[in-house]
Amino acid sequence: MASTSTSSSSSTATAPPPPAAAWNFSAGPGALPRPVLLRAQAELLDFAGTGHSLMELSHRSPPFEDVLARAERDLRALLRVPDTGYQVLFMQGGATAQFSAVAYNLLGGGDAGEPPIVDYVVTGAWSQKAAEEARRLGARVHRVVDTKASGHTGAVPPTAEWAFSGPSARYVFYCENETIHGVEFGGDATATAFPFESVPPGVPVVCDMSSSILSRPVDVSRFGVIFAGAQKNMGPAGVTVVIVRDDLVRDATRRWAALPCPLVLDYKVFADAHSMYNTPPTWSIYLCGLVFDWLRNDVGGLEAMAELNLRKSGAVYNAIDSSNGFYRCPVLPAMRSRMNVPFRIYRGDAPSKELEVEFVKAAEARGMSQLAGHRSVGGMRASLYNAVPLEAAQALVAFMKEFAASHQS
Repeated sequence: MASTSTSSSSSTATAPPPPAAAWNFSAGPGALPRPVLLRAQAELLDFAGTGHSLMELSHRSPPFEDVLARAERDLRALLRVPDTGYQVLFMQGGATAQFSAVAYNLLGGGDAGEPPIVDYVVTGAWSQKAAEEARRLGARVHRVVDTKASGHTGAVPPTAEWAFSGPSARYVFYCENETIHGVEFGGDATATAFPFESVPPGVPVVCDMSSSILSRPVDVSRFGVIFAGAQKNMGPAGVTVVIVRDDLVRDATRRWAALPCPLVLDYKVFADAHSMYNTPPTWSIYLCGLVFDWLRNDVGGLEAMAELNLRKSGAVYNAIDSSNGFYRCPVLPAMRSRMNVPFRIYRGDAPSKELEVEFVKAAEARGMSQLAGHRSVGGMRASLYNAVPLEAAQALVAFMKEFAASHQS
């Protein structure tokens, strides 16, 4: 049996490779690293010598308090979150709950007769839903950018055309990677990076990083709030990580009197309680901690992870672009996601649902699962999260080429 120590990654270092042809391209919940699953399996019935599963231990017990502390420590190390100035919270409700939490916590500066204004950059389904929730809660939502008219294909206008509402905005919100549409802002110092320098001074930037967090290095100091549901790049569903700047937690003037905040969404309540205001999702946090450890000690950090992610997505996009139009990605090349690759299969000048159904069935027969696109857009979608190995992307590319060759005249 593997070691039950929570501080060592030795039990993950010699994990055997996954079975041949068992590749998971799910958009979420997504693949988990096999070494993490094996370690969790080994520790399932007797965690750290307690004689009990972690799922049976009190969240106030020393073993779980150690799990929580290590998870926060390793996440801070991976993202280089400063030891002071930012809170790291483990909350519940998924990123969707954070669409509400952001508004509840940051909509200060208005009165009952004058709702505060907030800026939203809408590039896909999830930023659209976030903007709608802020509007539902009473904010005056100003859309700095909205690519809905183009079908959310990454047709983001030049920064000079972005219409920020000015320093009166309570925050600027964007989604770094749109999981459904496959649109992603680039990393720091790239041409498609989010234009932080254009945000009015003093207005905090809020980012939904649910499907891109830990896929590359991030300059946390640029953000007021980062949040991410765990079930794509961090762990299983059930826990949401929130990284929030101290002044946005402590400053009571950020609150809007007309919108009292529910306690389970209150950043200050969770910060003061060290993420244990109520019973936290202990198993989900534990698995996130194992993923953080895997990223630090097995992968070699976020720089190494970023390089691997570019190789995976690059291989799949190359297969699409070199298929003579048989496969087509609807997203403009500059804004294509590294995490979620949507594509359609064409017969002549139109997408063929018949071919796409056949593709999914044939891929499943080869052990490549969950490649169907989101129900709202159809087509195909290959999700290439951190835990999806390069070999999976290579197997998909080989299958795509074979499928195309057998169906092109």
